[in-house]
Amino acid sequence: MIRLVSICVLVLCSIVPSAAAQTCQAGPVAVQILGSGGPRVNADRASASYLLWLGGRARILVDAGGGAYLRFGQSGANLDDLSLVALSHLHPDHVSDLPALFWSIDQARKDPPLPVSGPSGNDLVPGTDTFLKVLLDQTNGAFRVLGGMVGGTGRGVPLAVTVTDVKKSVPSTVFTRDGITVTAIGIPHGDIPALAYRVQAQNKSIVFSTDQNGTNPTFVDFARGADVLVMHMAIAAGGTSPLHAAPAVLGRIAQDAHVGRLIVSHIGQYDLDAAVADVKKAYTGPLTVGADLQCTPVP
Repeated sequence: MIRLVSICVLVLCSIVPSAAAQTCQAGPVAVQILGSGGPRVNADRASASYLLWLGGRARILVDAGGGAYLRFGQSGANLDDLSLVALSHLHPDHVSDLPALFWSIDQARKDPPLPVSGPSGNDLVPGTDTFLKVLLDQTNGAFRVLGGMVGGTGRGVPLAVTVTDVKKSVPSTVFTRDGITVTAIGIPHGDIPALAYRVQAQNKSIVFSTDQNGTNPTFVDFARGADVLVMHMAIAAGGTSPLHAAPAVLGRIAQDAHVGRLIVSHIGQYDLDAAVADVKKAYTGPLTVGADLQCTPVP
């Protein structure tokens, strides 16, 4: 039996299968959610992961939480088309499917190396370069069979890793090629280093917020005027957390940034209607409630 979820856009809602892929291959620019779930186990939602499609090809993968490997296959995307893997932070629900995806990348990838972007570390988590080395090192890594990705002679397409200092107060350019420019800036996610990303391509701008508590006003400037802003709604209406912003805060940020459309994702298990209502108290623009494999064209 197909499980159904409600997808609300503005004040209109429609029912679509939760794991039925909506094709992103037709339009010039589109955002696809691979995993729309929060940090807890969910029967209908994989963990955080997104694809940005440009010209009918999946060019940027943002995060790869649990279930992203399956959803990537269901999306119809091609791993060889990826120009960048952008990691927001190193919580397991954002990176746990990376080894599976790396294992599936064609050894004869047309355009090596594969760029990977991620945050700097602190006492609690390593920097992205260290994380990948610990994960993949041919001698001491957990997945030594992929040692070729981090300088070894084993299997794997070489990675070109860019680490961004989350303490920098201004955006850093992490990727620029083929008419695509990606910048990153640190955002507050408790004591875990985290990055938000802004992609500029084909005269469009898409911002991926990831997990944040919404206390840094610099993010509003970073997201200002974006055609699409993806934000994470991990806690219920009226909730508080040092890690995640309440729905009302998401709405205020999107409204202050004057974005073209807000997509809420990373959805927890709570009263979703109440959370959406809280977002709408401040945000008056187009709103999409995320679901796995949902595709949102960027107009």
